[in-house]
Amino acid sequence: MFYNHFVYITTNEHRTTLYVGVTNNIQRRLSQHHFDSQNSKKSFAGKYSCIYLVYYEGFENPKEAIAREKEIKKWRREKKNSLVSSFNPKWETLNNQIF
Repeated sequence: MFYNHFVYITTNEHRTTLYVGVTNNIQRRLSQHHFDSQNSKKSFAGKYSCIYLVYYEGFENPKEAIAREKEIKKWRREKKNSLVSSFNPKWETLNNQIF
């Protein structure tokens, strides 16, 4: 199945901060987060160096992706941790899987 919208979670090197986002181009978005973390640090992900992809979901419909992002953003940290752990038990960096 081909997905053109993604909800994703990135984290920093020590896995202490999570960023939940939605995009229609996950490779480009991760590159933007990395660039911002190295340069201006204007975004949340850049400021906290949330450049390590640990979770993603694909969607065909952008409205569904946006609704899912909003749902996850409302969750407490423990529930987000459980979501990541169920998808990626070792919290490995998944950036190379999508490039």
